[in-house]
Amino acid sequence: MTEIAGYHAHVYFDANTVDQARAICVKAAELFGVEMGRVHERAVGPHPMWSCQLAASNAQFSDLLPWLVLNRGDLIVFSHPETGDALIDHRDHGIWLGTGLDLNLSIFDS
Repeated sequence: MTEIAGYHAHVYFDANTVDQARAICVKAAELFGVEMGRVHERAVGPHPMWSCQLAASNAQFSDLLPWLVLNRGDLIVFSHPETGDALIDHRDHGIWLGTGLDLNLSIFDS
């Protein structure tokens, strides 16, 4: 692995924090031009909580991550690179802001 094509940041929330998460994601998209995915009010993919994905280029991520550190409040954020190996990206290269959670990595089994 030698190249990172971009990053995903997954903002986790629940029924009590959905509005806070939506506001954070909308603001991040406005400030940094990152692509905001759907606000999933259910667990999706490997993610153990409701989440919204922010897709960032390498340049965008260098500004996005420090902003998320300072502005996420009590929300948990999971970030990972996009190298082409989803299992390794999620399992070995993840960055947690807040409490780390167990991901459902079985979805990456062949």
